[in-house]
Amino acid sequence: MEDSRFVNNLFFFTVLILMGIGIVMVFSSSSLIAVKRYDDGYYFLKKQAFFAFAGIILLLRFMRLDYRLLRDKVYPILGVSLVLLILVLIPGIGVKVGHARRWFRIYGFSFQPAELAKLAIIIFLAYSLEKKEKHIKSFSIGFLPHIALAGLLFCLILLQPDFGTAVMIALIVFVLLFAAGVRTSYLVGTGTVAACGFLMLILCTGYRLKRLLTFLDPWSNPRGAGYQITQSLLAFGSGGFWGMGLGNGRQKLFYLPEPHTDFILSVIGEELGLIGIFAILVLFFLLLNSGIMISLKARDLFGTYLGLGITSLIGIEAVINMGVVMGLLPTKGSTLPFVSYGGTSLVIKLMCVGIMLNIASHERRNL
Repeated sequence: MEDSRFVNNLFFFTVLILMGIGIVMVFSSSSLIAVKRYDDGYYFLKKQAFFAFAGIILLLRFMRLDYRLLRDKVYPILGVSLVLLILVLIPGIGVKVGHARRWFRIYGFSFQPAELAKLAIIIFLAYSLEKKEKHIKSFSIGFLPHIALAGLLFCLILLQPDFGTAVMIALIVFVLLFAAGVRTSYLVGTGTVAACGFLMLILCTGYRLKRLLTFLDPWSNPRGAGYQITQSLLAFGSGGFWGMGLGNGRQKLFYLPEPHTDFILSVIGEELGLIGIFAILVLFFLLLNSGIMISLKARDLFGTYLGLGITSLIGIEAVINMGVVMGLLPTKGSTLPFVSYGGTSLVIKLMCVGIMLNIASHERRNL
């Protein structure tokens, strides 16, 4: 019991530490941008603090709400998520920024339905995989329905377009199907077909192909397609081991685009150095490890799959973000969980933390 309490506390306080680091670094990386855009250096800090406060309220609510009640709400949650993904594509309802239509704008705040879709598919899979446990090896029962739903969500998100989030959902689905014991041959076969499909989507879309080629050699066009990643790498290089000091980074001075969102880790690397990056890596390792332990100790399979899905979501997003900013993956808009600026992402993630803590409170007592 003491070990379980330690793991639960470790999970909770690791999230709080990451969120605290995020609030500090959002202010450090965004103050000058905020002055230029809104004539208020605290603009992004105040909004992030508000999102954190709202997220903490939801965390506390879901921490006390029996996670098993989500079984009864699985179809309404999934239905609402699908409707929102459709509505956001309609001009006049969804807000278009650049070439993407991914947001709703409500009273000055933006809401991204794809973030809710990630949680919705996790809840549905946890429910369905538990229900079909005895038939999980069956193609028509244990595999096809889940892949079909994932395909529907994939297509709706791809229409926004948001290729990175669509791929992220596909990865979460594969992780949960593998954990549930779906035949490996089904996963390998579908994964091969999906990889070929992803490649075709990249080759047939100009800007995606450009991102891939830039990833292979970003320094070939450092002022054009390779600008983001080269500026990110310069930030890491400037930071060295100890960093330039909190607030003293230079790449955030209108060199690195959106340093408070997708590339906040670059600012951390420049200002806090290798030691700061190592601390972030350790915190995410502790978070994911404790998340897996909570999931495996859940009272039922629904709790186990739900916990593993949430842990996978956090882990996959963190790996993708870190890979992009370090030049290990092609450029893709993805936030660093609990650290990057972003209302929908932070609020949904804190809601997920509340669900995880409730799963932990209902663990099997014989473990």
